[in-house]
Order: sequence, then structure tokens, then C-alpha cells
Amino acid sequence: MPSPKAKNPGRSGGSPVLGSSNGRYEFMSLTKPLNRSSPPLLLQRQGSDPTTARLRASESPTRRRGSSSSTGSGSGQGLAEEDGIRLNPSFIRVALSSLLAIDLWMSKRLGVCACEDSSWGSVRPLMKLIEISGHGIPWLAGSAYCLYKSDSAAGQEVMLNLLMGLLLDLVLVGIVKAVVRRRRPAHNRMDMFATFSVDRYSFPSGHATRAAMCGRFLLAHLVLAAPLRVLVLLWAGLVGLSRVLLGRHNVTDVMFGFWMGYCQYNLIEMLWLSPQTLQGLLGQLA
Repeated sequence: MPSPKAKNPGRSGGSPVLGSSNGRYEFMSLTKPLNRSSPPLLLQRQGSDPTTARLRASESPTRRRGSSSSTGSGSGQGLAEEDGIRLNPSFIRVALSSLLAIDLWMSKRLGVCACEDSSWGSVRPLMKLIEISGHGIPWLAGSAYCLYKSDSAAGQEVMLNLLMGLLLDLVLVGIVKAVVRRRRPAHNRMDMFATFSVDRYSFPSGHATRAAMCGRFLLAHLVLAAPLRVLVLLWAGLVGLSRVLLGRHNVTDVMFGFWMGYCQYNLIEMLWLSPQTLQGLLGQLA
């Protein structure tokens, strides 16, 4: 009977430090692959060095992933905030858009005299007569005629400044219309009396500015009885109302025109010209 194989004394005895072959202790060869079960002495020494261990821990993939994830989350949060700021419109823009929508809706509903077949089409001729009463040409012609026929110095002074105010109104309204360039309402019919190039724009209403300015001027510089003063105020209000009823302007055009004409009168008072001042200016130019 064959005798059993003798056991490997290297495996039965004490385990070698770096590995053994045939029970003999030997150093690990550099040409042999590393035994993954027991790490080399060099790695053990590196792991035992506290400084090297800290450096390796700082360069560990887990820490790098954590730092990259924190950086990515921070940048993602910043992008989300930017998107929120960009997507959320400002309160002022929303308010202006809402006011514009209300203005267009009200102007369309109030344009009851825009054409003959409108609900108040029979009142259209009267509204057009009021429109002509607030036009610039009749006021310029009337002021120039009164200035020419006036015999008193006080009358000439009043008519002179009224004429200057009307010219100033034409210039300021033309500048604002050319800058804003707001189109007239869609239901408007371009059958106005004596229009010019800037009259195709709607904002502000030149009739409203002229009515407010001339109304304040007449009440301040003419001695009028109480019924006449009421008629002046009523005329100014009807001029502005006729612009909306005829579909010429939106409501905000007329409201801003009234405010602008009110302020124009204050400017006329600041630039008030007396006959002596005018003669002095003409003498300097001559």
C-alpha cells in the first residue's frame, strides 16, 4: 500500500513572514506578481506613516466625490436662482401690462361714436364739432387775430403769451408723440380735421393738452362770470371725452394729455413775456 503523502512542512509549521516555498524563508521577488492576500512591506510602511495616511485620506475618491457634489449642488442652486429671477417678471411690468389691457378694453367700449353705424353714431357730428373747437389751427388763428386787434397793452400781453403757449404746446406734443410712437386705436377712422405727420400717433392727446392749458389760461387771465367759468371747464372736459368717444385716442392718452396741459400752463407762467421784454428781445436781434 502506498504511503500517504507527507504534508508540506511550510504549511504545517509557522507561517513565513513574506511567503515561503518548500518550507524555506525567502524574500519576495520583484519579478513575481504581488500576493493580494498580504500587502507588500512598502505599502504597509506607507500606511503606517501618519503624514502619508492623511494625504491619502485627503485624496480619497469619497472625499473628492463629496467636494465635487457640493460644488455641483452650489452651482446648481445658483443656476436655479438665476432661472427664478429671469422667469419671474417684476411687479412693475405686470402692473403696467394689466393697466394697458384695461386701457385698451375701456377705450374700445367707450368708442361709441367711432363710426356712423356705432351705438351712438348719431352723436358723431356733434363730437366732431367739439373736436374742431379744440384743434390747434382755430386757436392759433384766433390768438393772432386778437393780438393784432387788441388796443390795450394788457390785452396784447395776454394774447401774446397765449400764442406763445399754443406754439409751445405744438412743439412739446409733437416731440412726445415722435418719441413714444403709440398707434391710434384700431377702431379709429382717420377722418380728422387738418392732420400732420405726427398725428398718426396717439400718445398724448394734443386736444386734451390744449384744452387743459387754454382752460387754465382763460380762467386765470380773463375776468369771467361764474357761468362762463363753468362753461370753460365743461368745454375742456368735453374735448377730452370726445377724443375717446370718437375712437381717436385711448383713455390714458387723454388723461396724460390733461396732466401735460396743466403743467404746460405752469411753464408759460415761468416764461411769461411782457411787451417790453419782447421789444427788448427784438431790439437785440435787430
